[in-house]
Amino acid sequence: MNPAKTTLLAALIAFTVACGYSSSGKTTPPVAGTVPTIAALAPDSATAGGAAFTLTVNGSDFSAKAVVNWNGVAQTTNTTFVSANQLMVAVPATSIANSGTIAVTVTNPATPGTGIYGSGATLAETSTAMNFTIN
Repeated sequence: MNPAKTTLLAALIAFTVACGYSSSGKTTPPVAGTVPTIAALAPDSATAGGAAFTLTVNGSDFSAKAVVNWNGVAQTTNTTFVSANQLMVAVPATSIANSGTIAVTVTNPATPGTGIYGSGATLAETSTAMNFTIN
């Protein structure tokens, strides 16, 4: 390599480093995601020892990958997205075997960022709980 090219290359590398450019370690932190809201559960109760059923969760701001949580346990394989205002979840008979109150929530999952610095990422957000009663 001739001395002029070597000098130019060294100058470009020095300029790049001096400007603070680095392809690693520079990420944009995620921002708050959209918090879902539950307005109603249908049905809102069941009889202990009853049969399996489908619970409809009505509300707002449900993402396409939102998940219903049954007493804090994510129902990832049982949740079906209907719309931004409705989710359905299959509740097995074993989940209503005993009487009690179950907290139902909805979680919009985190989304990864895109681009060289990972911009656009959001945090997972969970709704406030609505109670489901097992009589």
